[in-house]
Amino acid sequence: MAQTIEECLDYLAAARESVEELSLAADREDQLKQDESRLKKALDTEKKQMADAVGSTVKKRRDDINSSYDAEINKAQDQLKKARAKREKAKNQGMKERIAEETSELHEYNKELLARMKAKFREYHAPSWCRSRLYYSLYMPRWAKEFFSLLIFIALFFLALPFGIYMLLPQHKTWYLALVYVADILIVGGIYMWIGNHTKLQYAECLKEGRQILDQMHSNDKKIKVITGTIRKDRNESQYDLEKYDDEIARLTQELNEVAAKKKDALNTFESVTKNILQDEIEHGHREKIAELEREYEDVKRQLQLTTAEVKARRLTLTDQYGSHLGKEFLDPFKLQDLSNILQQGRASNISEAIGVYQEDERKH
Repeated sequence: MAQTIEECLDYLAAARESVEELSLAADREDQLKQDESRLKKALDTEKKQMADAVGSTVKKRRDDINSSYDAEINKAQDQLKKARAKREKAKNQGMKERIAEETSELHEYNKELLARMKAKFREYHAPSWCRSRLYYSLYMPRWAKEFFSLLIFIALFFLALPFGIYMLLPQHKTWYLALVYVADILIVGGIYMWIGNHTKLQYAECLKEGRQILDQMHSNDKKIKVITGTIRKDRNESQYDLEKYDDEIARLTQELNEVAAKKKDALNTFESVTKNILQDEIEHGHREKIAELEREYEDVKRQLQLTTAEVKARRLTLTDQYGSHLGKEFLDPFKLQDLSNILQQGRASNISEAIGVYQEDERKH
């Protein structure tokens, strides 16, 4: 049975009212979504500020404890280091005195030997440089150190010197180098041989006795080194009177251990007790605001759930009751009003005709 004009107008009015109610519900849903996002952000910000305040305060208090005890520990360590340095200094001084005492006879013997050698060379009117260790290293070497000195002399005067002279020449030719080496051997070697032959022939007896004296001094020096090494390796420190230093080191070590133990206890107390107290105090200042934001957030969230369900239900109702007849295009309050106007103007007798007239007017425009 065909609908009357009045029925069509009532149908369109009901459809328009349903569309407007859906639009209002959708707007309310959008606003609630914005409110939910805003409150969620504010809640997260407040919680983060609380967590940051807790973290920074706890860290500062922990650092204060560490710095205070570390200052005392560093002071105790410095005192302990100085006490150990004093002990080591006293020990070294004691060892020096012991070495000097136990090697005094050998040092005195060496002085006597050196004086005897000087007297012998004066007796033979031999030059003073003939009794030097350098002379005996160059002309009468016997020990490893003397042979090493001789090798250095040979390397210096028969290798380095001629090569250095050659490098200073404006031109570098092979025969120049050979000439320099020959000249060096003749001059330096000649002087070396002349001094050796002259002194050994003229002061043979004196040089021989000097060699014996130097050998004895060398033997004494080896004994001195053995005694010195034995004393330095000796683990028995009782003879150096170090008890007062050991007592001081023991006292400072005990103080250092006590401070370290107090620091450990203070940190344990802080972590187990003080930290929780600080956290509760800081959270107390934020707790009321967080609770208020959580209430508002949950209220908005609940309203959003209801509104979303309402929008869904209205959209389905609108589609079921009006969408199948009018089509999605005309589920618009302004277009529905235009269809009502067309019916009221008598330009159509039903909704389908009104839609056709509306579409024709749109094509014309």
